[in-house]
Amino acid sequence: MKEHTLEMRNVTKRFPGVIALDDVSLHVKSGEILAICGENGAGKSTLMKVLSGMYTSKEYDGEIWFDGEKLENMNVAKAREIGIEMVYQEINVFLDGSVMENLFVGNLPGKGALVNFKELKQRTKELMDEVGVNVSPTSVCRPMSSGQLQLLSIARARVKEPNIIVFDEPTTSLTDSEVKNLFKLINKMKAEGVAIIYISHKLEEIFELADRVMVIRDGHCISDRPIKETNNNMLIQEMIGREMTDMYPHDPSPATDEVVLKVEHLTVPNPTATDINIVEDISFELHRGEILGLGGLIGAGRSESLGAIYGQYTQGVTKEVYLEGKKVDIKEPDDAIKLGIGFVTEERKRNGFVWLLPIVQNITLISLRRMLPHKWLIDFKAEDKQAQVMFDRLRIKAPSMRTLAGTLSGGNQQKVVLGKWLVNNPKVLFVDEPTKGIDVGTKAEFYKILRELTQQGISIIMVSSDMPELVNMSDRILVLSSGKIQGELTGEHRTQREVMELAIK
Repeated sequence: MKEHTLEMRNVTKRFPGVIALDDVSLHVKSGEILAICGENGAGKSTLMKVLSGMYTSKEYDGEIWFDGEKLENMNVAKAREIGIEMVYQEINVFLDGSVMENLFVGNLPGKGALVNFKELKQRTKELMDEVGVNVSPTSVCRPMSSGQLQLLSIARARVKEPNIIVFDEPTTSLTDSEVKNLFKLINKMKAEGVAIIYISHKLEEIFELADRVMVIRDGHCISDRPIKETNNNMLIQEMIGREMTDMYPHDPSPATDEVVLKVEHLTVPNPTATDINIVEDISFELHRGEILGLGGLIGAGRSESLGAIYGQYTQGVTKEVYLEGKKVDIKEPDDAIKLGIGFVTEERKRNGFVWLLPIVQNITLISLRRMLPHKWLIDFKAEDKQAQVMFDRLRIKAPSMRTLAGTLSGGNQQKVVLGKWLVNNPKVLFVDEPTKGIDVGTKAEFYKILRELTQQGISIIMVSSDMPELVNMSDRILVLSSGKIQGELTGEHRTQREVMELAIK
C-alpha cells in the first residue's frame, strides 16, 4: 500500500465583491480522516471545488501538491488522474439509467467496444452490497429513494479506487441504518489507505469518524487540530465566532386555544406500495401562534401528510380541511397558496427555489399577483422593494439580490425559500426538515425566526427528524407510527425518550 500526501498551500479564491477563500492551507495523508466544518458560506465547498479541479489553477491563487510534487495546470482531469473523487450532497445520477450504468459510466469493464456484462453485473452487486443497498444491477434508478441514490453515488466513487475521497454532507438523505453502513465503509477505506476529507454540519459524526478537524470561517482557516484536542462547544464557537449560549429561543409560546387549521379523516396511500396506506384516518388541530411538531421515524408518513393536505398528492387521498372554521377544498398547491398556507419543503433544491433565477425573483415568485398593476406587466420597483425587505430581514449573505439563488450556500438558499413564503403573508406555514443541511449558527437564526412568526400570530406545523429541534421548538408534538397518531406530547412530556417510545409502536 503506497502512502500518499495531499497539500493545498495558501489558496485564495475571489469572486466579484467577495473573497471566498483567503490564504487557506490543508493537508491530509493516506489512512487519515480529516473533517472540515464551518457555517454555510464559510468557504468549504469552494475549497473542495479548487481541489477537484472545478476551478482551474488559473482561477485561484495558491498551490496544490501531491506526494511532494506541485501540480501544474490543475483541472478536473488532473484531479482524477491523481485519484481524487467527490461525493456531493446533491444527488447526481442518471435517473433513467440502470444502477450498473450509473456505477460504471465511462469505466465499463471489457475490451474495446465489447462490454463484459457478466463482470459488470457481478461488480455492481458487490458494490451495492458493500453500501447496503439491495437492488438489482439492471434496475432503473428513478424509483430509488434519495438515500439509496446517495449510496449509489458513494459506490460510484468507490469504483475508481481513489487515493483521496471527499464526502460533502453525505448523510443528509440517509436513514440511521444507512448512516451506519456508510461509516463502516469509510472506516474500511481508511484501513485500505484512502485519504478521506469529510464535510459535515453534524458534529456527532465528526467526533465519531475524524482523526483531525479543520474549522473554516469567512474564508479563513480558524483551527486545525487532532479531534482529541477539541470538543463540541469549542468547535461551535470557532465556527460562528461567538459562544452559542442559547440555541433555542426561550420566548413564551403565544399559542391560543383558537383553532386555525383543522384536519379530519386524512388518509394517504403509501407512495411505494400498492393497496397500503401510509397514513390511515388521522385527525388533528393547529392553534393560533403554535408550533405543532410531527414526530416519528422516517417512513411514518409525516411529509406525506403535509403534502396531501397541501394538494401535492391527490390520488387516493381523502381529507377534510377547515381553515379558521371554514371548510376549504384544496385540490392543488395553488389552492393552498391562495388560502394563505405556505410550505417550506424538505428538498429545497428539488422544489424550493429556481436555480437559475436571482434571489429577488425567487423571493417574489409566489406573490407576483400583487405586483401586476396591469395584466401582463410586473411592477419591478414593487418587486425589488418586497424582496429587499426579506433580504435584509433574513440576513441573506450574497453580493446582491441579483445573485443567482443556485450559487448560494445551503443555509442562504433556505432563507430565500422561507422569504418567498413570508412575502405572501401566510396564516399557516408548513416546514419540513427546515434546518436540513444547515450549520449550527444558521439553525439558531431559523429557530429565532420561527418563534418570531408565531409571535405575529402565524401557526406552524413542523416535521423534523432532528430530535433536539423537535422537542425544543414544538409547543405540542404528535407522533406518527403505523399509519396512526400514537400520542400527543405537551409540557414536560416533550422529551426525546417519549417521542421514540411512541415512534416505535
